[in-house]
Amino acid sequence: MLTDIQKQQYQRDGYIVLPNFKSAEQIAALRARAEQIVDAFDPSQRSGIFSTIEQEKTNDAYFLGSDNTIRCFFEEEAFGPDGQLKQPKALSINKIGHAMHDLDPVFRSFSSDARLAELARDLGLAEAQVWQSMYIFKQPGIGGEVRWHQDATYFDTDPISVTTFWFALEDATLQNGCLWAEPGGHQGPMRERFLRNGDELRMETLSTQPWPDNSTAVPLECKAGSLVCFHGLLPHYSAPNRSPISRHAYTLHVTDGATAYSPYNWIQRDASFPVRGFI
Repeated sequence: MLTDIQKQQYQRDGYIVLPNFKSAEQIAALRARAEQIVDAFDPSQRSGIFSTIEQEKTNDAYFLGSDNTIRCFFEEEAFGPDGQLKQPKALSINKIGHAMHDLDPVFRSFSSDARLAELARDLGLAEAQVWQSMYIFKQPGIGGEVRWHQDATYFDTDPISVTTFWFALEDATLQNGCLWAEPGGHQGPMRERFLRNGDELRMETLSTQPWPDNSTAVPLECKAGSLVCFHGLLPHYSAPNRSPISRHAYTLHVTDGATAYSPYNWIQRDASFPVRGFI
């Protein structure tokens, strides 16, 4: 799947951008299904507000119960002072998560791809295991910031193996909140670990190394259909979307089954719902 030059680029930078990985038809099918899920969602479930800025806001039963099912989460800025939505429900959802790749036939079809299995092997995953899926809307005007972080924080393995597969479902630009990353930053330490013990969550600080800024980070602008793959230790973030254009994306978080998956990661599976690969 990858050339030797692309593999070297991934090892050096911690990420790679692959244009035209998914077709317009595949993207349209996924977007249509996401629209159906949102349309069926009851907006009275106010507890589903997602924040990556204030971690304690995710510490509730609604979030914890989304680990192995499908739930919608509102943008933080979706509600006015009166507690009512400021715009239509379809323009208020931050994301859908976290097991569409296993539970929904349309998302499963998009995520089950022999090319992804081959790509995972090229990226060093001997036994790809897909733990989480998220459909991210990055709504126009109110699309929330996603603070600097590393995905290994949420999917700790020994050794570190989590790899993110990020599909652009619309053009991702500076204006609508594209990803930013620090080239080579995956060679640094893991800064935080998100731990779950029953119904309790906490963030453990592992390193005080500061997060990057725009002097070292680069924007990962890309066209719809592109696939961005990045290492679990790569620092990345996205700015708020204040533009009138949304930035839909779909992400999968994948570890290597040959590594030891932490029992304190927030998503766990057992024999009744086993973790699966791409095919």
